[in-house]
Amino acid sequence: MKFDRIIAERNSKVVYQSGDLAVKVFDEHYSKADILNEALNQARVEETGLSIPKIREVMTVDGKWAIASDYIEGKTLAQMMEEHPEKEDEYLNLFVDLQLSVHSKVCPLLTKLKDKMNRKISQTAFDATTRYELHTRLDAMPKHNKLCHGDFNPSNIIITKEGTPYILDWSHATQGNASADAARTYLIFCLAGDEAFAQKYLDLFCKKSNTARQYVQKWMPIVAASQSVKGNEQERAFLCRWVDVVDYE
Repeated sequence: MKFDRIIAERNSKVVYQSGDLAVKVFDEHYSKADILNEALNQARVEETGLSIPKIREVMTVDGKWAIASDYIEGKTLAQMMEEHPEKEDEYLNLFVDLQLSVHSKVCPLLTKLKDKMNRKISQTAFDATTRYELHTRLDAMPKHNKLCHGDFNPSNIIITKEGTPYILDWSHATQGNASADAARTYLIFCLAGDEAFAQKYLDLFCKKSNTARQYVQKWMPIVAASQSVKGNEQERAFLCRWVDVVDYE
């Protein structure tokens, strides 16, 4: 397979353009099961009718696993926000509307969000008492079956020249409570150092979804704990502070 250019680089994967395909090539240490699960997640989300790139092939490239999907030409919403700060409110409205469109769907064969978070909490470095508190808090949260993206942020949205938005990267997709998904997005903005924008996002999400802000905030220590098992040391330290400072009562 011939690659035209590199679209994006991450620690364990590189995304290339190859004609009308975007090919995500994983490094040799990446779990085969995780790669196949990512492809399966995306194929299942395709069936909801959301605008997402369609999976075309799962293959190996030079001995490395790769996923080929439709190449979507355009700019990420993150790029557009950076280029046109005067349109921040307009873009944030679009961003929240897209997230709510995701939450309006169901995808019953996806992993349950609560099951995934319970596994993640068990893998954390927190002491037994804190893990118990987190498991208890998670178990008490209402059970929903909404489609949750799991990494919903402006860099995972591409807007075509025609103005059509496409949502990328469904590797973390689950079914569960939409407020947990919103808490994850809020923490992503905080991790990027933009707490003012995070607050603005949360206010708008709660207004548009008719959700109490306190309800989303109840998810934050749970989401922060589950996310703390990955990422760099600085990110883990930030997320652990969220677990420590949020009152369990």
